[in-house]
Amino acid sequence: MSEGRMQTSNVSSIASKDGAYAIEAEGLNVYYEDFLALKDVDLRIERHRVTAIIGPSGCGKSTMLRAFNRMNELFRSARTEGRVLFNGADIYDDQVDPVEVRRRIGMVFQKPNPFPKSIYENVAWGARINGYRGNMDDLVYQALTQAALWDEVKDKLGQSGLSLSGGQQQRLCIARTIATQPDIILMDEPASALDPIATLRIEELMRELIRAYTIIVVTHNMQQAGRVSDYTAFFSLDGTNRAGSLVEYGPTLRIFSNPTNKMTEDYITGRFG
Repeated sequence: MSEGRMQTSNVSSIASKDGAYAIEAEGLNVYYEDFLALKDVDLRIERHRVTAIIGPSGCGKSTMLRAFNRMNELFRSARTEGRVLFNGADIYDDQVDPVEVRRRIGMVFQKPNPFPKSIYENVAWGARINGYRGNMDDLVYQALTQAALWDEVKDKLGQSGLSLSGGQQQRLCIARTIATQPDIILMDEPASALDPIATLRIEELMRELIRAYTIIVVTHNMQQAGRVSDYTAFFSLDGTNRAGSLVEYGPTLRIFSNPTNKMTEDYITGRFG
């Protein structure tokens, strides 16, 4: 990692690495107006591992992901109850700056969304607005290298990020996230819009990145979850009020080979979902 550092907000409570887990949800409820989207979720994410969030459509997977960095707040109708602990601090505390949270817990979206800027500026922009004080050329090089993209773009850094292929654009978005020096990278169906070769490259990249980061990925692809993740959280719909809830969580090998809940087994084997 480059020797330069981001300027941080006056929120010091999320700066350390306190706590046994990368991030924890405790009694988490998320509402959109009066609709309960997530109900009473307790979930502890292991550091430097890939955790997959799986489950049928509408069960709150993406809502859970956005709860980890307060992005649900971008929807006016959303409100959150319970706690999310990051480095020992509740990110929903009034004293915690959500902008700082989103820098420390970055997000890669389903559809590649590079800025209409050069490849270089796509990577540098987030770091720059967060007050990065180091050598920007070094940071761009390191981020693109970590995203396994440097060798493909090193001679065209001035070209538009939109000129890249879909798979390259998604890796550019990953590099953009890495450049802000997060601890956790959230990925919402990061390969669903990509061809099989580009998908495999993203999966390989996730396995490489956990040396430095914790990754939480939402996926509908059971084979992908089985290939890429160390832990799996299965969500489904509550039969009473149709809220999303956590059914089962554990090491991926156990979840896929010997789940303890029949709903998990039925979903993984394709009986519903």
